[in-house]
Amino acid sequence: MTADPEPALARKARRLLEAEAAAGFDDSSTTGGLSRWVAGQGDGVGSLARLSQYSRLRPRTREDLARAVLADLGAPAAPPARARDVGAPVTVLPGVGPTAQKRLAALDIRTVGDLLYHRPRRYIDHSSVVPIAEAEPGREVTVIGDVVEIRARPSRSGRVRVVEAAIADETGQILAVWFNQVYLAKTLRGRRNVAFAGRVESAAYDRQLTSPEYELDVHRMVHAGRLVPVYPLTRGLSQRQLRRWMALAVDDYANDVPESLSAAHRRAHGLPDIATAIRNLHFPVDAVAQEAAARRLAFEELLVYQLAILRRRQTWRESQPGRPVKIHRDALTAFGGQLPFKLTDGQRVAVVDILNDLRRDRPMSRLLQGDVGSGKTVVAAGALHAIVGDGWQGAIMAPTEVLAEQHTATLRDLLTPLGVRVELVTGSVPAGEKRRLWREVERGDVHVVVGTQAIIQRSARFARLNLAVVDEQHRFGVQQRGEIRAKGYNPHLLAMSATPIPRTLALTVYGDLDVSVLRELPRGRQRIKTSFVPAHRRGDAYAFIRKQVADGRQAFIVFPIIEESDSLNARAATAEHKRLTRGAFADLADDVGLLHGRMGAAAKERAMRSFRDGQIKILVSTSVIEVGIDVPNATVMLIEGAERFGLAQLHQLRGRVGRGDHPSYCLLMSETTDATENARLRTLQTVYDGFTLAERDLELRGPGDVIGTRQSGALGFRFATVTDLDTIQSARSDAEALVRSDPGLVQSEHKPLAAAVAQLLERNEWN
Repeated sequence: MTADPEPALARKARRLLEAEAAAGFDDSSTTGGLSRWVAGQGDGVGSLARLSQYSRLRPRTREDLARAVLADLGAPAAPPARARDVGAPVTVLPGVGPTAQKRLAALDIRTVGDLLYHRPRRYIDHSSVVPIAEAEPGREVTVIGDVVEIRARPSRSGRVRVVEAAIADETGQILAVWFNQVYLAKTLRGRRNVAFAGRVESAAYDRQLTSPEYELDVHRMVHAGRLVPVYPLTRGLSQRQLRRWMALAVDDYANDVPESLSAAHRRAHGLPDIATAIRNLHFPVDAVAQEAAARRLAFEELLVYQLAILRRRQTWRESQPGRPVKIHRDALTAFGGQLPFKLTDGQRVAVVDILNDLRRDRPMSRLLQGDVGSGKTVVAAGALHAIVGDGWQGAIMAPTEVLAEQHTATLRDLLTPLGVRVELVTGSVPAGEKRRLWREVERGDVHVVVGTQAIIQRSARFARLNLAVVDEQHRFGVQQRGEIRAKGYNPHLLAMSATPIPRTLALTVYGDLDVSVLRELPRGRQRIKTSFVPAHRRGDAYAFIRKQVADGRQAFIVFPIIEESDSLNARAATAEHKRLTRGAFADLADDVGLLHGRMGAAAKERAMRSFRDGQIKILVSTSVIEVGIDVPNATVMLIEGAERFGLAQLHQLRGRVGRGDHPSYCLLMSETTDATENARLRTLQTVYDGFTLAERDLELRGPGDVIGTRQSGALGFRFATVTDLDTIQSARSDAEALVRSDPGLVQSEHKPLAAAVAQLLERNEWN
């Protein structure tokens, strides 16, 4: 927590800063400079720690910082420093012309603010400034000396020009070497008191620095003598260029970055102010300052995100009241009585949660999460039966026609005996038939409509829609979920997902939804025997598939990519389909189908339907089959290049088999010899709980393997990570407290946060 300095120290600081103002902020108020004075005060400096970089700054930037500190110390108000617009184009910075502007735009850097928030991907520790005599091989160091000799010469091969410089100080001499940078011979010749930073290496006759960074002004070092930032780049930009522009931006604009967190909020969490965070993000005084900056920026990002999703949830719930459903106990009894099985404990709890939501006069917004085969559709059927029993209609939207057909069959089995009419509407339904169905839906003769995006088209009209179910909800955007809601009077929403997501991610990704989880599989559901298969035993795997097909069963063969690539050393679905139909399964060529994501929607539907109906015995596919195809006769899942998939995705894929009465198998084939990677894959041989595997994925490979690359990227985090549960929970708690105390964020200290939330909600991923 940042504390106030001791009174005597504060008085001394005020005198020094006032002296600085009188001298034009030339860092002459105390011997050795103001930064050295602050460093000499020990741990009690509190908010004066911001002055630790004072001596490194230019006078104009020192002025901004000095005035800010004086204001915090309660000094008499001084004329405000000139405000600068961080929204100005990067071309306001010296040296950034039209060409550089285009290159920076490739990094999504268009304004000075964008540049200031361009996060270093790592830092090189050049903070160890040592005499040349102490520059030992293997160390990253900075030495300061004179260039006593420099020359450019051709290499032995003649293809490279080598620049060699002898650097000397009072303790000794060291060699510096660069390649194909002949201009340095002119730039550095005769220079005195130059800083060179790099790794010391042993050379034939002495030590040398290979391609070291250099700094001509040792009093204001950017590339040496400190923790040096290393940024993501694009073609045509160098680290030196970007650091130079960043230093200018930090010096001139850091104090003008809008502060979203109040002083009280920062004190409560021990966070630096935004100007200090920006400076220490790019040019930290030490590792502790850098970590504090990263922590502050991550917390702010998560807080704004959590406020945004709470705002979205609040808007959905309060923009219009929901219509409560009267739950008829006799209808529930009838539904439970005609089920051919007992609900699991998780299913019963989920049904109770959903029915309690439906009773309220605010619309439900709930996620039902569970493994493939955990019985989510049965829970949804219970909810649909409840609303139909009170005179309402329901709709369920699925991402594919095959999945919509499966839901229709299941719901008809469960609900038709209870007098509930379920109809299917997809793109394949003839236009005349579709028009007839929609007329009957609009009259209220149809109780439940199941379909793809066809059910959110303009022609779709419901009489009394009050429950919208969205299956595999991660396949649909917020806009599509909003469109199905718009078909009724603020209907209740139940989203379903077969992707197990750890609590860490659920707080972040689905923070606007209440979550129900189904962890158990229904009784009698068989466990899929999972085996790790080295690539050299591929022939054995094919022989096993042939035997299963001969016994009347079907098989999936899944590949990580669609087409062969020079950059990815992996087998591809299209090429392997050709190879298999001409080789291992040549005699079954007509029975081997192909399915991948680049096929048109109609072609994909045909392939999935042909496999489901048994016309195809072996389906060669990418992971597009991970959701949406239910083939009880499929008993083998062979996954090629399994090392390229996350554990959660592999678990999803193997859930495509084992859905019938026959013993089923998942074969994980790996191309790698990496022992750690193959040990990771063997986890699936003993762990069958999707949530446990998702947690393991999160630890080993990050969020992209749990929620998918698209969703992970869509979060748009630059500083926060979804694995940082402590910060997520802290941000969530603060967001909820803020919404309780100031729902509209209208209080003056919350207005900057409100602006940041509004800006986030306007971004594309929230549409």
